[in-house]
Amino acid sequence: MTLHTLIAALTLAVAGTAHAAGEKHDHAHDHQPMHGGVVVEVKDRDYELVAKSTTLQLYLRDHGKPADIAKASARLTWLTGTEKQEAELKPAGDRLEATGNFKLGPGTKAVAVVTVGGKPATVRFVLK
Repeated sequence: MTLHTLIAALTLAVAGTAHAAGEKHDHAHDHQPMHGGVVVEVKDRDYELVAKSTTLQLYLRDHGKPADIAKASARLTWLTGTEKQEAELKPAGDRLEATGNFKLGPGTKAVAVVTVGGKPATVRFVLK
């Protein structure tokens, strides 16, 4: 294992535990997946990652309603075992999307840097 891979693994491991420490909050929308993915909330915005071996899709909801992603982008980095991969996600209809051949599986840890309206947000996922 290279030093770069080890650092990436440790970063994603810590990131995965950080997002799991849930907060209690009161608001009208729920955080259930609407597209069969994994949902994480960051600053009142829900991010749903649907990760398949040939397609990565990221759906954004703002207070329960679809967010405007026309000028949005995302860079997704994930670690499956010791293998690190990255992909750029671009607007595709109601989601950000990338296609290709992706090595994924249960327990894969991913970090997305999502930029909407010039404002970046960091979102951490653990695939089931």
